[in-house]
Amino acid sequence: MAKEKVEKKAPAAQVEKKAEPKAPKVKVVSRMKVAYKDKVIPTLMKQFGYKNVMQVPKLDKVTINLGIGQATQNPKLVDSAVAELTSIVGQKVVITKAKKSISNFKLRSGIAIGVMATLRGNRMYMFLDKLFNIVLPRIRDFKGVSDKAFDGRGNYTLGLKEQTLFPEINIDKVDKVIGMNICFTTTANSDNEAFHLLKTLGMPFRNASSNN
Repeated sequence: MAKEKVEKKAPAAQVEKKAEPKAPKVKVVSRMKVAYKDKVIPTLMKQFGYKNVMQVPKLDKVTINLGIGQATQNPKLVDSAVAELTSIVGQKVVITKAKKSISNFKLRSGIAIGVMATLRGNRMYMFLDKLFNIVLPRIRDFKGVSDKAFDGRGNYTLGLKEQTLFPEINIDKVDKVIGMNICFTTTANSDNEAFHLLKTLGMPFRNASSNN
């Protein structure tokens, strides 16, 4: 009997697949960054009489600090704080450590006592948009933030009592409520210029007319 010829088929794994075209990455620009160019710059130039756009103050960076005083007794709180702040800011955070040993507080040099993140550029503006329009209004009986927290050099510090105000945080999974300090570093030459910069960006000041 004549042997039937059997056609050999290439294994499915060896069949070359045509590479599907990748969708182009779309860069999302914060609406607050757009507002700075379209609204803040013209407003401040008119108000302060700047002759050059480069004279207009701007936000250089925003720094978020979480202090964890009980981390000396419970180191796991640091891991929780790292995960929570990372979810809030959307980037890698830094663990801060004690520089000196203080026996009264059972604090040893080099031990982790906090977490911080520094935001710049588009990510910074996206954080501020969320802070001004979502987080701060969630504070009970919120009537605005104080306008007395400037440092005399055009920088402003805001304190929040709990991280659960941010929508990324699941309250049921929080080990401990932790407060945070948010520092706004600007290029302004005075507190008055910095005040109007933040106010025009949307910072809800309590006494918005006191620095006019």
